[in-house]
Amino acid sequence: MKAVILAGGFGTRLQPLTNCMAKPLVPLLGKPLVMHIIDSMPAGVDQVILAVNYRRQDLEDYFQENDVGREVILVDESEPLGTGGALRNLKEHLDETFMMFNGDIVCSLDQELLIDFHRQQGAMATLALWEVEDPQPFGVADLRPDGRIDCFQEKPAPGEELSKLINAGIYVFEPGIMDYIPEGKVSLEREVFPHILAEGMSGMPFQGYWADCGTLESFLEAQRLLLSHQHGRSQLCHPGARVKGASLGENVYVGNALVSPGASVEHSVVMDGAQVGEGCILRNCIVGPGENIIDESAIYDEILCSL
Repeated sequence: MKAVILAGGFGTRLQPLTNCMAKPLVPLLGKPLVMHIIDSMPAGVDQVILAVNYRRQDLEDYFQENDVGREVILVDESEPLGTGGALRNLKEHLDETFMMFNGDIVCSLDQELLIDFHRQQGAMATLALWEVEDPQPFGVADLRPDGRIDCFQEKPAPGEELSKLINAGIYVFEPGIMDYIPEGKVSLEREVFPHILAEGMSGMPFQGYWADCGTLESFLEAQRLLLSHQHGRSQLCHPGARVKGASLGENVYVGNALVSPGASVEHSVVMDGAQVGEGCILRNCIVGPGENIIDESAIYDEILCSL
């Protein structure tokens, strides 16, 4: 089986971190974000196709240097094409049922179950669906009891939502979906999905955890969820980390880095090669690779990364 990862974005919401690395290679708990997605895929997925643009060479180098256990193909998205256009650009590679992943999602979805559900439904497309408390910032799916999607509702007003189920960014598609995607910049959600409802679109809600890693806030939330659900703890340090006489609070990951005596770190990530000086206070921060935080600095809600 083949899987697509949409990874052509510039990662602007994670700047300046993404000024020095491709967004799919931003490390989450010491592992590139793209590898959290690839490692989560079912064993039957033997080929992964990435739609890429920004800092493609970084990705080329990574996959040449690292055997990820599956064939990886990088396909240029030379200009922004939207979710639909990016998928259509991969048409020649997709001649059978395939999966697709938004490139910044981590979650607990049972993907084998999603594939089985898709096949049972006989649908053109099946979406993983996640329930949120406030659906207003999202588009929601109106789901029938039999698992078919009746319609989509974009950013509903409070109290007017048809459901609280949003698109979780993981899909199973039949290759026939390509017939509904025109050339150029196209949104799957707004321009394609409404036209294939009659062909059969299904949705499968799941429980556990879900996070979009596209912003500082959501990246740190993804870290918290993975620490809690996958590691059963609130903090984690790389084996090479040097943390002596420092205070590590909740939701902290320290890479192969130095956190000096008297420093305090909470709800933050300190990446490889970084140094946090004596008496520093970090809250809700991402400290980029090799960054040096001087003694007694107090920093809140920032991405710290030298260009």
